Amino acid sequence: MIYSHEVETMCPVAQGVAHGAAPIPEEAKWVKAKEIKDISGFTHGIGWCAPQQGTCKLTLNVKEGVIQEALVETIGCSGMTHSAAMAAEILPGRTILEALNTDLVCDAINTAMRELFLQIVYGRSQSAFSEGGLVVGAGLEDLGKGLRSQIGTTYGTLAKGPRYLELTDGYITGIALDADDQIIGYKFINFGKMMDFIKAGDDANTAFEKAQGQYGRVADAVKIVDPRKE
Repeated sequence: MIYSHEVETMCPVAQGVAHGAAPIPEEAKWVKAKEIKDISGFTHGIGWCAPQQGTCKLTLNVKEGVIQEALVETIGCSGMTHSAAMAAEILPGRTILEALNTDLVCDAINTAMRELFLQIVYGRSQSAFSEGGLVVGAGLEDLGKGLRSQIGTTYGTLAKGPRYLELTDGYITGIALDADDQIIGYKFINFGKMMDFIKAGDDANTAFEKAQGQYGRVADAVKIVDPRKE
């Protein structure tokens, strides 16, 4: 250790009481974190790239400082899908400090890692007060039974009004309009269910029909509009 001349000539003064770090909540315990292995938690973080062209939702399950589970969801940029695949390979097995200083290819994912790191090390994790934390595999629960990201895509113009394209229910196949051309419901197809039906042996047309649904007052609609064509 190298000290400046000014420090070397100072007389020593005792620091006195050293109570240590303030404890943070981790998996129903209060922990005074001193090392990476002292950190555990399950939480989410959101990130964005410099031009704000795309965004990433990152979910990590950290046990004793090591990432055990990673869920990477991206939207808005075609290149991010490849980056997401790389991040899912890179992150598990790394400590959160390693992950913070790893190039995850996409700025949006890097930013999400930074935001998520802050939540975990400050004890703001989703599992802060859950005894034992959340099991590895809890990240998949965010996706639901169809194992698909929860997507909401809508579009609108002043000239032609709104279009529902995809919502949590699924891919929108038709929007129901009343006599005033206002949306009162929609028809959709759940791609996750459709693929499950196909894997179970149904042909594509049968699976397509079985995976359809509707929401709202579709039965009262004056007309049904295809949001992608009309």
